[in-house]
Amino acid sequence: MFIRSLPSAVALAILSLSAHAADSTQHGFVEDSHLSVTARNFYINQDNRDGTANPSKQEEWGQGFIFNFTSGYTAGTVGFGVDAIGLYGVRLDSGKGTAYNSGSVGKGGIVFPSDSDGRAVGDFGSLGLTGKVKISKTELKLGTLQPKLPVVQSNDGRLLPQTFEGGQITSNEIDNLTLVGGKLEHAKGRNSSNNDSLTIAGSNGNPVTARANQRSNEFYYAGGDYKITKDLVAQYYYGELEDFYKQHFLGLTHNWALPVGSLKTDLRYFNSDSDGKNATQEGRIAGYRASGYQNKNGEVDNRTWSAKFTYLLQGHSLTAGYQRVNGTSDFPFLNQGDGSSSYLITDVQIGKFQRAGERTWLAGYGYDFAAIGVPGLTTSVLYLKGDNIAAAGFDRREWERDFSLGYVIPTGTLKGLGLTWRNASLRSDAASQRNQDENRLIASYTYNFF
Repeated sequence: MFIRSLPSAVALAILSLSAHAADSTQHGFVEDSHLSVTARNFYINQDNRDGTANPSKQEEWGQGFIFNFTSGYTAGTVGFGVDAIGLYGVRLDSGKGTAYNSGSVGKGGIVFPSDSDGRAVGDFGSLGLTGKVKISKTELKLGTLQPKLPVVQSNDGRLLPQTFEGGQITSNEIDNLTLVGGKLEHAKGRNSSNNDSLTIAGSNGNPVTARANQRSNEFYYAGGDYKITKDLVAQYYYGELEDFYKQHFLGLTHNWALPVGSLKTDLRYFNSDSDGKNATQEGRIAGYRASGYQNKNGEVDNRTWSAKFTYLLQGHSLTAGYQRVNGTSDFPFLNQGDGSSSYLITDVQIGKFQRAGERTWLAGYGYDFAAIGVPGLTTSVLYLKGDNIAAAGFDRREWERDFSLGYVIPTGTLKGLGLTWRNASLRSDAASQRNQDENRLIASYTYNFF
């Protein structure tokens, strides 16, 4: 059905543009419209080493297509527009033994959804539409959203991106201040074509087992970014997943031009507490639980702060950071159990280093070869070490090393074609966490129709 509907949607969008073009009053709707398709070839290999929890190996390869249509706005005091995103993925290689899922209904592998026998499907896709209204410098969107905010992060770490359903209003009426507010009701996983209700780790288990799979259709968020100076930005955001948690975020970023090079400072603080059913013993027994080593049977109780500093000189970048997770629960964030992102400096290729009590140091180095006349070629390495993870008997530790090498063709016929290799190793003695080695190979290209 998706294969039939996507060309139809694109055709309708083009016909709409043609119709509006005939009316000069709709000039902005046409002039500001864009249509593009991104072709993404994605291969991943996960080797799960020491430990017994399934799986021991996961390996999948696919070709994805991401169609993006963004309209301008109709003329007048109140402008109207429409956006659309079409997602389609084709399996190139993935056997039952390497497209592991837990056997739970609705749970897929690391790239593709799974059939009832555990095998990866041959293809999958979806179409998302977003209506939008603009008055002055204030914009309202209803439909498919991909928010990138401190309290909610859309994940794009696989073949196709994660999307959400809901509404969001963004205002830039006051100079140097951006205000954002919204409500989300559903999420569509990066390996799914279905919209599901929202939840967190600790409650995102087997859908057949109700007590391990409690969800909510109400995530509210609001906040803003204030540009104090051209180099200093302050942030405050609030997020609340009904019956699970409420979260406050404070952030500060600063860019400092030094006599030699520059220094970027990134400070973050989250304060998260229980909400609704998670705040009661009866609710937690019913399954409204958070993950972590807790004294209160799964109640959200977390305060996480971090500081990261990056020094840049010509093509070089040196990064150092520290993060501390305080409280009896892990750091809470929207997590459907099928791939998610959090706004932590430690959210890296494999791990997130967000466990209760965890202290993490990180150090990294990156280089942009454009500095020596090779534009488009970049590389980076990052090392993280966490300890003091709260657990029965003793504090546990983990570390991860990430390496990335990428090249984007800067000129010629294939200008914009990107090639990336990402390699990571995670070693951990945290409960239920196996050691992992992982490789990802990604080729991507975006073609703009108009």
